[in-house]
Amino acid sequence: MKTKWILLLGGLCIGSIGFAQKKSKAKTETKTEVTGLDDRKFWIAQLDKMVQPVMRSLAHDSLRINMPTTVSIHIDNAEHRKKVAYLEVLGRTLSGIAPWLQLEGGSTEEVTLRNQYRQWALQGVKNALDSSAKDFMRFDIGGQQLVDASYLAYAFIRAPWLWQNLDTVSKQRLVASIKTTRQFKPVFSNWLLFSAMNETFFARFGYEWDPMRVDFAMMQLEQWYRGDGMYSDGEGYAFDYYNSYVIHPYLATICDIIGTKTSAYKEMIPKIYKRNERYAIIQERLINDDGTYPATGRSIIYRGAAFHHLADMAWKKRLPAQLSPASVRCALTAVIKKTLESPTTYTKEGWLTIGLYGSQPSLGDFYNNSGSPYICSNVFLPLGLPATDDFWAKPAEKWSAQKIWSGEDFPNDHSVK
Repeated sequence: MKTKWILLLGGLCIGSIGFAQKKSKAKTETKTEVTGLDDRKFWIAQLDKMVQPVMRSLAHDSLRINMPTTVSIHIDNAEHRKKVAYLEVLGRTLSGIAPWLQLEGGSTEEVTLRNQYRQWALQGVKNALDSSAKDFMRFDIGGQQLVDASYLAYAFIRAPWLWQNLDTVSKQRLVASIKTTRQFKPVFSNWLLFSAMNETFFARFGYEWDPMRVDFAMMQLEQWYRGDGMYSDGEGYAFDYYNSYVIHPYLATICDIIGTKTSAYKEMIPKIYKRNERYAIIQERLINDDGTYPATGRSIIYRGAAFHHLADMAWKKRLPAQLSPASVRCALTAVIKKTLESPTTYTKEGWLTIGLYGSQPSLGDFYNNSGSPYICSNVFLPLGLPATDDFWAKPAEKWSAQKIWSGEDFPNDHSVK
C-alpha cells in the first residue's frame, strides 16, 4: 500500500518558527508559519515508511520471506539472533504504534491509514501465534524473547483496542505464549522490568499474575536509584539511554496498572512519578538545536528510542510545567528528522539498517539483529494524542537548546533530590 502522506521536509519546525520558501530567483524569500498539523503529517509519513514493511509482511504471512537476516558485525551467536529477530521486530514495532492504533478520529486520510494498520496488526498477531502459519513465532527459544514478549505485552496495554478486537483463540495463544517466557531468568538489570511488564499485562486483562516478579523489579529498581531522576542499569552506572529505552517508561506503566491492584507501593509510586518528570527535563535538554544528541552508550542504534521516555510523557500528558507540549513536539520532530534523514537509513527494500545516522555497522552491539532498530518506533507515541491536543494544535516553539544557543535568557537547571 502506498501512503498518501507527502510532505516537504523543509516545512517543519526543526530549524526555526518559520521556513524560507523561494518563489523564484527574482523574488524575495517569504516566511510561512509552520503548524503542528504539518508536523503531524510528517510524523505519520515517517511512521508509515518505517513500519509498513513489517506490518504488511506479517499480515500477509510473509515476514520471514521479506525481512533481511542482518546481524551486528559484533554478534555473539548469529543463528540464534536470527531466530529471535521476528518476535523482536513485532514487539518493538507494535509497542511504538500502539497509541496511534488506539486513537479514534482525525482526518479522512489518517483514519483510512490507521484502519489499514489496525487490520494488519490483528492479522499479523494472529499469524505470529498460529503454528500453521509461515510467520509463526515461538516464545521459548531463548532469554531474548522475555524482552520482546514484554514489548508485545506493552503494545496491548497501550492499545486495549487490539485486545478487544483480537479473536478468542489468538488471545488464548498470546497469554500462553507470554507465560512460557517465565522459564527465563532475567538478567540482573533492566531485564527485571520485562518480567514485571508481562505480569502487568496479565493483571491489566484480568488474568492471574505473579506479584513476586513485580515486587522484585520494583524493590530492586528502588535500590538502583542514583538521584536526579536517574537509575543505574544494574549495580554499576553507565551513561547511556537505558533510563529512557526501558526504565522510566516501564516503571511508569507498571505503576499505573499495578497501583490499582495493590496498595503495596502507595509510598513509592509518587516518588517514581516525580523522577519521571525530572528525567523528562534532562531528556529535553539533551536534544541539540539541530536534533542531534550525545551518541553515547550501548544500543545507540535504537535511534529515536533514546527519547522513548520523553515521548511517553508527552503522550500521557504528564510533561512537567517547565516543558511546553509544543516545544517538545518540535524537539522530537528534530530528532525524527535527524535520525531518519540519511539516505542509508533504509535498505533499498525499505528495511531499517543498523546505525544511528544511516547504516553504521560498527555502532551495533553483540545482540543486535535486523529487528532490533525498530524499537525506535516508540518516538512516535504522541501520535496517540488527537490533532486537537496542544501537543499538535499549538504553533511551533523553540526548545531549550534553541533558546540557549541563540542567546536568549533562560532559567538555569539544577538537580533534584
